Amino acid sequence: MNSMQFLVTTFFDLYIMVVILRIWLQAARADFYNPFSQFIVKATQPVLKPLRRVIPSIGNIDLATLTFAYALCVLKFVLLMLMASNGAVGFSPDLLIIGLLALIKAGGKLLFWVLLLRAILSWVSQGRSPIEYVFHQLTEPMLAPIRRIIPAMGGLDLSVLVLFIALQFANFLMGDLTSSLFGPIWYGL
Repeated sequence: MNSMQFLVTTFFDLYIMVVILRIWLQAARADFYNPFSQFIVKATQPVLKPLRRVIPSIGNIDLATLTFAYALCVLKFVLLMLMASNGAVGFSPDLLIIGLLALIKAGGKLLFWVLLLRAILSWVSQGRSPIEYVFHQLTEPMLAPIRRIIPAMGGLDLSVLVLFIALQFANFLMGDLTSSLFGPIWYGL
């Protein structure tokens, strides 16, 4: 059963990250014609195109994509609970809260991985990678304010490290606040 839970969790987590990336790319107004952006759009378009006809955007907020990401988070936990209880599970309002928390946590995980990949690519590709360009567009609005407070020291940019520490703190804080409410479910996020 653990192998199936691993597959379900991995599949949902990866696709949720792709959907969140779509939201993030639109919010950051990243280069739409970049090959990486095109992959994200093509991976999400079959579901989002019909969903956008039903759920309109409000300003710059793409409600259809956000709703889809949230529904995927809730569905992930429903499937995991069905697998754990051999098909007998009732609806609980807690699933809606857990889905929201899972969506927030997935966004934090995605930010962590994008920052890490951006840092690694900056050492290797030296600005020639199209993926690095998109990652720069996504993360620079968060890193620039940190750089104004803590400038580069000896050519070493500490803004990514500061953001890593802030993300880790937020993750632990979220765990402290919710583990008493949801117990072991929280660790499945």
